[in-house]
Amino acid sequence: MILDAAVTVIERSPVDTHIQVEQIARQAGLGRAVLYRHFTDRADLDRAVQTYILDDLLGRLTPQVVLEGTIGQIITRLVSTYVEWADAHPALHEFAVRDSAQVADGSPLQGSMTHVTNSLSGLLVVGAEMLAVELDADDRAAVEPLVAGLVGLAVTGVRVWLGRAERQPDAATLSRLLSDTIWYLIDGHARARGAIIDPAAPIEDVIEAAWMGSRA
Repeated sequence: MILDAAVTVIERSPVDTHIQVEQIARQAGLGRAVLYRHFTDRADLDRAVQTYILDDLLGRLTPQVVLEGTIGQIITRLVSTYVEWADAHPALHEFAVRDSAQVADGSPLQGSMTHVTNSLSGLLVVGAEMLAVELDADDRAAVEPLVAGLVGLAVTGVRVWLGRAERQPDAATLSRLLSDTIWYLIDGHARARGAIIDPAAPIEDVIEAAWMGSRA
C-alpha cells in the first residue's frame, strides 16, 4: 500500500520533483509516524520505492530475453519494451535511475542492471555457441563487462532523451536507432570472428546455416 502510494505521488508530480514523505503518507491514508514504522529512514523508503519500480520494469523485460524471432526482432523487442515503458512513466524512470552517475554496490539500480546484464550475457553466449561463433577465453571474460556497457548506454541514452523539453525523436525512432546501435556492435564482433549473420533471418534459419557451415 505504501509503495503503491509512493508510485502514485511520483507519477502525478513533475519529473525530478522532491517527493515529501507527507505526500506519500497522505496518499496511503497513514500518518507520517505510522509510515516510518515500516522503514528505518527516508533513504530506506527511497530504496524500497526504487526497488518496487525497477521490479515492475524487470517484470516486463525478462519475458523478452528469449531466442525467438529474428536477431533484429530480439534486440528491438527488448529495447522497445524499455523505451516504451520509460516514455509512459518518465517520472518513475527518473526516480529509479537518478543515482545512475554514482551507482553504489547493493543499490536497487545496480542490482537491476546486474540482473539484466547477467540475463543478456547468458543469452549472448548461448547464441554465439548456437551460431558457431568461436569465443576464446578473453572473449568470454569480456562478455559481461561489454554487455554491462550496453545496458548503461541504454539507461543513460533514455534518461537524456526523457530530460529534453521536447522529446525528440519519438519513442519508436529512438528504439530503432538504439536497436541499430546495439546490432552494429554485435555484428562487428561477429564479423571479426568470421561469422556473417543476417539480422532479418529467423533465428532457426541462422542456426541451421551456421550448423551446416560448421560441418562443411
